[in-house]
Amino acid sequence: MSQGQKFLDDVTGRIDDAAKKLNLDRGIHKTLQTPRRSLIVTFPVKMDNGEVEIFTGYRVQYNYVKGPSKGGIRYHPDVSLEEVTALAGLMALKCAVVDIPFGGAKGGVACDPKRMSMDELERLTRRYTYMILPLIGPEQDIPAPDVNTDYQTMSWIMDTYSMLRGYTVPGVVTGKPLQLGGSKGRATATGRGLAYVAEEILQRLNMSIKDTTVTVQGFGNVGMNVARFLHEDGCRIVGVTDMSGGIFNPGGIDVPNLVLHTEKTKGIRGFAGGEIVADMAEANRRLLSMKSDVMVPAALENQITELNASEVRAKIIVEGANGPVTRGGDDILRKKGVQVVPDILANSGGVIVSYFEWVQDIQAYLWSEGEVNSRLKGLMTGAFGQIYDFAEERKVTLREAAYMLAVEKMAEITKLRGIFP
Repeated sequence: MSQGQKFLDDVTGRIDDAAKKLNLDRGIHKTLQTPRRSLIVTFPVKMDNGEVEIFTGYRVQYNYVKGPSKGGIRYHPDVSLEEVTALAGLMALKCAVVDIPFGGAKGGVACDPKRMSMDELERLTRRYTYMILPLIGPEQDIPAPDVNTDYQTMSWIMDTYSMLRGYTVPGVVTGKPLQLGGSKGRATATGRGLAYVAEEILQRLNMSIKDTTVTVQGFGNVGMNVARFLHEDGCRIVGVTDMSGGIFNPGGIDVPNLVLHTEKTKGIRGFAGGEIVADMAEANRRLLSMKSDVMVPAALENQITELNASEVRAKIIVEGANGPVTRGGDDILRKKGVQVVPDILANSGGVIVSYFEWVQDIQAYLWSEGEVNSRLKGLMTGAFGQIYDFAEERKVTLREAAYMLAVEKMAEITKLRGIFP
């Protein structure tokens, strides 16, 4: 079974579990099990050497009962229809659990952007945008950055869409530069949101944030920012990994200098501030088994499985990536007493501030960064409190509580809207 199919099975399996616990109507249950639209596109791109390569891309709208679909676009060699569908499903649940009026979507292109020039990436992005044009739009489906895409990618998508429409449409994507209608606070939103929920669960468990040790898997935008914010709050970051390896220091890593080093060298390798493990696989194994209060897996899906979950020594896992813990891994962590703050809550800061960006674009009115961060904290801490209290009341895990609440909200709206025609 492919990793993408396993990921999709995990997501739909968790939806099934929630539906059964809620005694959900069978018809609504089946509606929430399957995506509404799935588009596969193949398209040519002229490379810098003059040759033409054919790429495959995807856009899946899993559910849009709450409003326009919302979800990122990733560029990665392992992108598949199954992976994109799973991510779209998670996005639908994520928007429901934090009560923003979006459905869930996701997109991606199977490619290796690290082997492509900026000109090649621009041509690929513009052609992919043209191919998925029937599905996207500010009132229909709004893409955003994801793995290996960023504000520049979103700028190309917005420009391509606007040129084909004949006028500027900033609300077609989020995660844009401020000059093109982006939101203040968007670049750091996912990491900031993770820090908010980490602080909330530490408070609920009567653990002092000043004495908290943290490990972070993945030091891209999300991992870097959550490490920075938790460090500023007084946590001790004792282990960090990325594609170039890992760094470990039980006394605490100098996060501000590690951030500067990483921004300059594009990796943590070579940073003088702890024990360096150059092999990525070995570094991740070391991180997983390192004793800490909080671990933030902020890389890719399927990192903690039934094969390695028993090695986890963290007390709390706050999921920065989408789907980093499999269902089998979850069962082992639950038996070990590890608290897991699930992805559909923990990393929802990005989609929340994307919602804020979309609102600002359609109103043509820019908010201050303080207003953005204040509203983000209010939504995230409110959703966390609701999920934590529900879990306590029903005697279920935080993940089960989050899925049950999200499925319940989506089911209620589905029932109210009925079936057309």
